[in-house]
Amino acid sequence: MYSALVFLHSYLRWMVVLSIAYAIFRAARGYFMHRSFTAADNTIRHWTATIAHIQLMAGMILYTQSPVVKYFWQNKSSAIADSSITFYSVIHIFLMIVAITILTIGSAMAKRKVTGRAKFSTILIWFSIAFIIIFLAVPWPFSPLSSRPLLR
Repeated sequence: MYSALVFLHSYLRWMVVLSIAYAIFRAARGYFMHRSFTAADNTIRHWTATIAHIQLMAGMILYTQSPVVKYFWQNKSSAIADSSITFYSVIHIFLMIVAITILTIGSAMAKRKVTGRAKFSTILIWFSIAFIIIFLAVPWPFSPLSSRPLLR
C-alpha cells in the first residue's frame, strides 16, 4: 500500500502544480484584461481546490504510513539532525497544510465576491501565495533539504 500511495502522491503533485498555475494564469489574464468571470473560471477555481484537497488527503494517509516519519517520531533527538527526515516529518506536511488552507480560503473568498474583477484578484493573490509555499515545500530534485525524482 505504501508504494502505491507514494506513486499516487507523486503524480498528483503534477496535477496540483499545473492546476494552480493554470488558475493563476486565468486569474491574471482576467484581472488585467478586465474579462468577465465565466462559469469556466469558476470551474477551474473549484477543481483546483478539489485536486489540492485530494492531494492533501493522500499526503496525510502517506504520512501515517511512512517509515521515515515513523522513525522520526520514535527517535526525535537523533532524527532531527538529518535534514531529509526532518523535512518529511515536520516541514513538508506543515507547509502543505498551510498552503492548502490558504488556497481554500482564497477559493471560498473568491466564490463570495460580487464582481469578476474582485474574484480574479482574490484568486490571483491567494492562489499565488499557496503556489509559492507549495513550490518551496515540494522535494524537487534540486531541493537542498530533500531531493526526489520528478516522478516516482
